[in-house]
Amino acid sequence: MDVNAAVAAAAAIAGLCTGVIAMLAFRWSERDQARPTRTSLHTDAVLPPGVDTVLSVLRSSAVVLDESDSVVKASSAAYALGLVRGGKLAVEPMLHMARDTRRDGEIRQVELDLPRRGTGRGEALAVSARVAPLGSRLVLLLVEDLTEARRIEAVRRDFVANVSHELKTPVGALSLLSEAVMDASDDPEAITRFAGRMQIEANRLTNLVQELIDLSRVQNDDPLEDAEPVRVDELVAEAIDRSRHPASTKQITMAAGGTADLYVWGNRGQLAAALGNLVENAVNYSPARTRVGIAGRRVAAPGGDLIEIAVTDQGIGISEKDRERVFERFYRVDPARSRATGGTGLGLAIVKHVAASHGGEVTVWSSEGQGSTFTLRLPEAGAVRDRAAPDPAGPDDDAVDEPPYDTFPNAHDSTTVPPAPEVLP
Repeated sequence: MDVNAAVAAAAAIAGLCTGVIAMLAFRWSERDQARPTRTSLHTDAVLPPGVDTVLSVLRSSAVVLDESDSVVKASSAAYALGLVRGGKLAVEPMLHMARDTRRDGEIRQVELDLPRRGTGRGEALAVSARVAPLGSRLVLLLVEDLTEARRIEAVRRDFVANVSHELKTPVGALSLLSEAVMDASDDPEAITRFAGRMQIEANRLTNLVQELIDLSRVQNDDPLEDAEPVRVDELVAEAIDRSRHPASTKQITMAAGGTADLYVWGNRGQLAAALGNLVENAVNYSPARTRVGIAGRRVAAPGGDLIEIAVTDQGIGISEKDRERVFERFYRVDPARSRATGGTGLGLAIVKHVAASHGGEVTVWSSEGQGSTFTLRLPEAGAVRDRAAPDPAGPDDDAVDEPPYDTFPNAHDSTTVPPAPEVLP
């Protein structure tokens, strides 16, 4: 009996110990699972509540670093800019800022120029980096891309500088000429000569201010708000009439062809100004007793038919290096000649903006000493074309051949002037 009681007691004690051990093992397992691992330190769970949501809506690139400088959280923009690589912050100056901020808790900000990834041209990426502590262990890095803002600022700065320079020239000339008139008060012939020069400078100043207004208008206005079908032959007639006097002074023949029954969709005033600038440039840069041609045609395009209006001259031509810049504001191929003809350097910039705002483009073909062809391509007003009577002969596809100035045979023969296909009155 005593032996059986002892065995039972021993079994009870053994069972109790087993239960205690099992309970301790279970508790230990729970505590071990709750303990943060190295992997869990790099998940969203370590971020303070709400931080992940805030970072996801920020426009800036965001990177969160822990005490070992490992990336806990990074936005897709941070990866796109090349800030994070292999789970580490790849920009050394930003890493130093993060360490300093973690040490003293101060917020730091700096602007940096970083090499742009994926380009071999050494282009810099301008960024603004701001580092701040996030809790007791984490550091938040916010990076703003300033590249486009800097580019726009540079364009604005250059534009203001160019405008100031261009305005200063005629204003300074007017000031000097007015002094000359005062000094020559007893010389009627000198007064007449100086007054004529003053009138020229005043006209140049007026033209510059007007073209600045026109450029500002085409950049800010939406031309398609007041869009209407516009006849191409009316635009051509208006452009020719605008340059009739300087053309007749230089005995330049202006001819047009292939523009009948062609319509474009857009703002009539802006389209007339753009084509007028092209024709005016052609006349100004052409030598005497040559011709300027305006040809139109309809061309097929994937998004709908386009209307091409080509303006061809037999002028001095444009070099290859200048061809890429002729549409820049205030850029002149020949500054001395431009000032002699009253050019402001804004005409082609206006043409480019008008074409772009109407869903088209302007291109240039040129050869030095032979001439140039500027081609304005605009979407056709299809509804008007469908209502118009069809042309039995079909579209004038041969209006502009390659090279474009071959619209007029013998265009480069300085001794002969070929007959024009059609001369507008």
